[in-house]
Amino acid sequence: MRVNSGFTLIEIVVALLIVALLATLAIPSYQNAVIKSKRAEGRAALMRLMQQQERYYSVHTTYLPFSATSGDEHERQFSWYSGTSEQSSSYEISAEACDSSGIRHCIRLMARPGTDRVDASYRDFVCGTLTLDSRGDKSAAANDCW
Repeated sequence: MRVNSGFTLIEIVVALLIVALLATLAIPSYQNAVIKSKRAEGRAALMRLMQQQERYYSVHTTYLPFSATSGDEHERQFSWYSGTSEQSSSYEISAEACDSSGIRHCIRLMARPGTDRVDASYRDFVCGTLTLDSRGDKSAAANDCW
C-alpha cells in the first residue's frame, strides 16, 4: 500500500480561492481607510493654518494670502503642504480672499489633493478640494468630507 503525503490539486485550488476571496474583500476596505486618513490630514492642516491665520489677524488686522509659490517672508511662515514634508503630504494648501470684500475681512484656505508639488499619486475623487474660511464655512465636493 502506498501512502501519499502532500496536498492534492483540488485542496490547493480551494485554498487559493479562499485567499483570493479574502483579498477581494480586504483591499477595498484598506484603500478606503487610507483615503479617509489622508483626508483627515488635510482637514487637520486646514484647521491648524486657520488658527495660525487668526493669530496673524489679531496682530496685523488682516489675513495673509499664501501659496506654494509664495516668495514673501511673511507668507512663508504658513505651511503650504498638509503633512510633515512636501513629499509625504497629500494636500497642497493655499489661501486667498473669500470674495470681493477683500483679504482684510475674510480668508479662504483650500487643500487640493495630489498636486505636482505633493504626493501626485494621491487622488480623492469623492471630496476633491477641501475648503475652510474664516467665517467657519467648510466645503467639499461631497457631504461627508468634513
